[in-house]
Amino acid sequence: MKIRSLKRELAGNSYPGRGIILGKSEDGRSAVVAYFIMGRSANSRNRIFVEEEGGIRTQAYDPSKLEDPSLIIYAPVRLLDDMLIVSNGDQTDTICDGMRAGKSFEEALRKRCFEPDAPNYTPRISGLLELEEDGCAISLSILKSHNGNPTQCDRHTYCYDKPFAGEGYFIHTYQSDGDPLPSYEGEPTLLALTGDIDSLAEEIWSSLDEDNRVSLFVRYINLKDKSSQTRIINKNS
Repeated sequence: MKIRSLKRELAGNSYPGRGIILGKSEDGRSAVVAYFIMGRSANSRNRIFVEEEGGIRTQAYDPSKLEDPSLIIYAPVRLLDDMLIVSNGDQTDTICDGMRAGKSFEEALRKRCFEPDAPNYTPRISGLLELEEDGCAISLSILKSHNGNPTQCDRHTYCYDKPFAGEGYFIHTYQSDGDPLPSYEGEPTLLALTGDIDSLAEEIWSSLDEDNRVSLFVRYINLKDKSSQTRIINKNS
């Protein structure tokens, strides 16, 4: 698989929607997690990321302007033992609850499907980062309608053992802007991850469409001592 430029992948798409990147830093010392959200409607754009219990939660920037919280207010990132779970919806909690009950990442998601936001039927994307003694392992999932037909949910899970330094896997909700929005297609994109946490956060944020970007979360987790660095950028601040 060809390693692609993160900047080129983002800058060439005005509306990838919500996106997850999991991988390993260029120096090989840290696991890397990034999650961003975008929005076209006033309701979607009225959000910020706030830290919560080692993870993050979305929150209305202006509560008086919040219309429908059902698909936009959730905890995108949660910690569970030596695992970090990230998703674009409340399935973060579904995964946590399922794995606490002994289910696998994939099994926990069997009770969920794409979002009920016709005609887009936004895919549910989810990621799992497992910290191990000799590195980390990555899983990514996408649950989407079958070619826009809501009578079938297509379920795809991708697993990567011991990712290489400077490489990350990227999955997002939409192929591009459109009406309806076309769902992401294919396996996760292999990206080059360069620099430290600040340069990576800046690269992602500056590459996202300025009108549509809303919030970004980036975390580097040291693979030896499990210490972490976090960066959050909110357009509304």
